[in-house]
Amino acid sequence: MKEGDKLGLISWLSEKISGKAVPVNFNEKEYFDEYASLVFDIYVREMAFWSAVNIVANAVSKCEFKTYLNGKEGKGKEYYLWNVEPNKNQNSSAFLHKLIAKLYRDNECLVIEQNGQLLVADNFIRKPYALYDDVFTQVQVEDFTFDRSFTQSEVLYYKLNEENIRKLINGLYESYSKLIAYSMKAYQRSRGTKGIFKYDTLPVAGTDERKAFDALINEKIKKWMEGDNAALPLGRGQEWKELQHKTYTNESTRDIRAQIDDIFDFTARAFGIPPALLRGDVQDTSKAIEQLLTFCVDPLVDMLQEEINRKRNGYSGFSQGTYLKIDTKSIKHVDLLSVATAIDKLIGSGAFCINDIRKAVGDEPIDEPWANQHFITKNYETVENALKALEGGENGEE
Repeated sequence: MKEGDKLGLISWLSEKISGKAVPVNFNEKEYFDEYASLVFDIYVREMAFWSAVNIVANAVSKCEFKTYLNGKEGKGKEYYLWNVEPNKNQNSSAFLHKLIAKLYRDNECLVIEQNGQLLVADNFIRKPYALYDDVFTQVQVEDFTFDRSFTQSEVLYYKLNEENIRKLINGLYESYSKLIAYSMKAYQRSRGTKGIFKYDTLPVAGTDERKAFDALINEKIKKWMEGDNAALPLGRGQEWKELQHKTYTNESTRDIRAQIDDIFDFTARAFGIPPALLRGDVQDTSKAIEQLLTFCVDPLVDMLQEEINRKRNGYSGFSQGTYLKIDTKSIKHVDLLSVATAIDKLIGSGAFCINDIRKAVGDEPIDEPWANQHFITKNYETVENALKALEGGENGEE
């Protein structure tokens, strides 16, 4: 393949992945079958990666960013900024999806505040320092580039891992994709039609008969084998004998599917996501969500809220009870009937009031004084009181 053809094919693949339609020139179409598996490999890799990103982003966007002022929970401007409208062009869900996507794709993410709006930077250059604030220049949001620099104390800067997780996944997939390509080729060969073409004599080279013979071999037989409904024109002394019919078993496709599932499993483990959840399996979903929270979402939201608190509230605010806390309880769906006994125990033990329970299950609190009171069942008492009552009863009997 010529260098220009390779560049053209790479351009076509790039445009195809980005979702833009581009024309395919003759050279690219000529080599399309050779590199069709490359397109498939890229799509499988991208699908696994972005499926994992969407699971994490959807989970974080369901969280409530609770704000506290002087130790008391409140819903002021800061609450509205994180839970409803971070900026004029995004709601909180779209904002968090972009933040998480940038974080996993680039292994780092920058959030700036401009005119009271929170914005996720699309591009930036970071100049690190050991003892002074890092400096961020050429900060770009959409198609606008700021002509000023930002210091570390002015922004929210997140770094996911020491190594870019996406590069590690791609490196692992490079070797594994060869197995998938081999399985696909084996599957195609197993479904192909093979036969013997018999002829009496081979026409002399350079004659019209030889040209017609070559056309029959190179074009007509191939089209006839690939077509759903086709006729094969044969001349005198020519015969086609089919050796093998196409088989439609599922064995080969299961092998390919299993290898694709392996790619999703590798990606899930890199993200800390239960593989069954990424594959869409519905068995033990509750346990899978608990693992997702423990090993993926909780560490991520800890990193998010720590950066928010140290930059937006600082030590002075934190020491006075002013901070932000990301509540992950809303990620897991609560079936009230299945947890009714547990709710009764929580209220009856005095640990939670009715409004605490309503908030935990996603309902609005009741604006009544009794809904904020703590209740305890009569049979709950201290060991000391129980012993006194027992001693009193024994003395009375005597």
